[in-house]
Amino acid sequence: MLGALRTADDDRWYRLALGLLVLAAWVVLALWGASPQAGRLHHDPAHHAESAAVAGTGEDASSPVSGLLVFVPGWMLMTVAMMLPGMLPLLNLFRRVTSGRAHRDLLLILMGLGYLAVWAVFGVAAYGGDRILHELVDRILWLRRAAWSIPAIVLLGAGIYQFTSLKEKCLAECRSPYAFLVGSWHGRRPGREAWQLGLRHGVFCAGCCWTLMLLMFAVGVAHLGWMLALGAVMSAERAMPWGRRLTRPAGALLILWGALLIVRGALRIAAGLPA
Repeated sequence: MLGALRTADDDRWYRLALGLLVLAAWVVLALWGASPQAGRLHHDPAHHAESAAVAGTGEDASSPVSGLLVFVPGWMLMTVAMMLPGMLPLLNLFRRVTSGRAHRDLLLILMGLGYLAVWAVFGVAAYGGDRILHELVDRILWLRRAAWSIPAIVLLGAGIYQFTSLKEKCLAECRSPYAFLVGSWHGRRPGREAWQLGLRHGVFCAGCCWTLMLLMFAVGVAHLGWMLALGAVMSAERAMPWGRRLTRPAGALLILWGALLIVRGALRIAAGLPA
C-alpha cells in the first residue's frame, strides 16, 4: 500500500515537473518576445542590430558569434516548448521501464539531453546556413531581386516533404515508442544507452519535423502564434492516434500557401510593384 502511494506521488511530481518545464519555456519566450530585446530571438542579422540599437548597447549584435550566442538559448527554449510534448509517450514509457533502477531520474535526464542535443545541432546548422544565405543575397544582385521568393520556397519544400517516404519512415519511428525502446534499450550500460536513446529518437524526430522547424526558423522564434500552430501539428502527428491524418492535409495547405505567395509576387512584379 505504501509503495503504491509513493509511486502515485512520484508520478504526480514527474508530470508536474514536465508541465512546468514546458510552461516555463513558453512564458520565457512570451516575455522575451514582448521585451525591447525581442529582435535577438530572430535569426535575421537586421533584427539583432535593431534590437541592439533599441537597447542602446552599442555592441555589434549582428556579428555571427554574438548572434549565435543569443539565438541558441532562444532556439532551445523553442525546442522544449514545441518538441517536448511530442516526446512524452517515449519519456513515460522509458520512465516505467527504468522504474526499478536507482538512478532512473538521471537516466531520464540523460535521454532528454540527448534528444535536445540533436535539435541544438540542427539549430546551429540552420543558423549558419541562414547567415550564408544572407551574405549571398547581399552580394549577388539576381538573388537579392529574388529574395522575396525564399519564404514561398520554404513553404513549398515543407509541404512537399510531408508526402515523402522519408517523412513516413521517421514519423512511424516517432509514433511507435515501444518498438523504438525495445530496439534501442538493453540496460547493460544504462547511462550511455539512455543518452544514445535520446540521440536516436532526436534524429528520427528531426527527420520527421525538420522542414516544419525550418518554417519556424524562417519567421523567427519570437512569433508565438506560429509556434503554437506548428507545435500543435508536430505534437499531434507524433503523439495522437489520429495524428497521421494531419500529415498530408498540412502538406497540401503549405504547398497551396507557397504557390499563392509565388503568384502574388509574380503579379506584383508584372505590375511594376515591389514583390
